[in-house]
Amino acid sequence: MYMCNYVLSSSVVEQSAVNRWVVGSSPTWGVLYNFRYMNKNLDRLKIGEKFFNSRLMLGTGKYKTPIDAISSIEDSECEIVTVAVRRLPIDLENDTTNFLSDLDWQKLWLLPNTAGSQTAEEAIRMAFLGHELACQMGQEDNFFVKLEVISDPKYLLPDPIGTLKAAEFLVKKGFTVLPYINADPMLALHLEDLGCATVMPLGSPIGSGQGLNNLANIQIIIENAMIPVIVDAGIGTPSEATKAMELGADGILLNTAVAQSKIPAKMASAMNLGVKAGRLGYLAGRMEKKYYAQASSPAQQISKIA
Repeated sequence: MYMCNYVLSSSVVEQSAVNRWVVGSSPTWGVLYNFRYMNKNLDRLKIGEKFFNSRLMLGTGKYKTPIDAISSIEDSECEIVTVAVRRLPIDLENDTTNFLSDLDWQKLWLLPNTAGSQTAEEAIRMAFLGHELACQMGQEDNFFVKLEVISDPKYLLPDPIGTLKAAEFLVKKGFTVLPYINADPMLALHLEDLGCATVMPLGSPIGSGQGLNNLANIQIIIENAMIPVIVDAGIGTPSEATKAMELGADGILLNTAVAQSKIPAKMASAMNLGVKAGRLGYLAGRMEKKYYAQASSPAQQISKIA
């Protein structure tokens, strides 16, 4: 949870997220300064108008069996589950082939995603279908959408132009938009300007397990964003999830690292612990790095004790 105090500059000006980023200025230049209230008992993730206790989000694809998927979601303690709208049956309530009906949707929040959309128009259509599916699960007020526009079939890199177009339309229609993007700091600011609820930069190509190849750019995005930053795609181990959270990421979304592990439920639990450890480490604040050795028990102190 964030509690903010606002300190106005001497000359208050209207300013976009992109215009905040000027040479020699901080992300809050000219408008306000955001003091984040850090308390592990109050530290909840806020996306749009909804709060979550868990900062780990899981996908539902690539599992070997439905039992693996269900147990992984349960052991991860996640509260947001993302599902590709394109892969779901039209009538979910009467479908007997999908494990989603076996999940407890009183405890979970559906995040429909537009995976497979090659254009902004396709993604918009999938977003509306995603809301209809959320309604079938009893979440009539769920207008969340993980926005993916991917026109590149080989590397599966998100299309920035298509993403911007779809995001602008969906935000105006009242959707809570979570756009999946390359780790592009300027694109992240443009999407924030449009009213997106988060930005979701990739750590490395989706499903690759390469880890945080875009670490420098992700850090820039985190430092400048006034909305949650969710690292999405490429994470393969709990230590990589921890590293992203230590940088100040607000959450992690992953799928393949759990689904394709040897024991998915155990990996889901490990990812949960990794995300928690990274968040607590970030809140605690690491010690200053030094380029010389310094004894943890200085000689002066030892002699006094003696």
